[in-house]
Amino acid sequence: MKLLIAIAALLAPAAAMAANSVTLESKAFVERTTTDADGKTKVVLEDPKLVVPGDRLVFVLSYKNTGAQPAADFVVTNPIPQAVAYTGTEGSPAIVSVDGGKSWGPLASLKISQADGSLRDAQPADVTHVRWAFAKAIPAGQAGQLSFHGVVK
Repeated sequence: MKLLIAIAALLAPAAAMAANSVTLESKAFVERTTTDADGKTKVVLEDPKLVVPGDRLVFVLSYKNTGAQPAADFVVTNPIPQAVAYTGTEGSPAIVSVDGGKSWGPLASLKISQADGSLRDAQPADVTHVRWAFAKAIPAGQAGQLSFHGVVK
């Protein structure tokens, strides 16, 4: 079954510190493996016009401090779309939530309550949100990117 993913729903990062002058732009890509004429394979990122279960996605969040002052205590939170299973981040370390953003931590430290009341270790597919908290202020004019990966369910 083919799924058409609404880009607006996929790209909803939230900056926790609105007082800072940091702009955010979010894009989603489908990760495809192609083979060139010489038989060499490479990974390319394409616009996600139509995706199917099993397609690998890359979400790229670009930020820029457009203010005249450093942006301190800056936090970016991004929900994971329901049609996507989180598979990890690249670069800057992130913390995650498996309960809709109520609690946060490294994935290895989180637990999921079972129907019988027991707890199990959280898995990547349980992640509902990903968050980056900048340890250092973002200097005025500085830009960067954050990214995370997922698979279409």
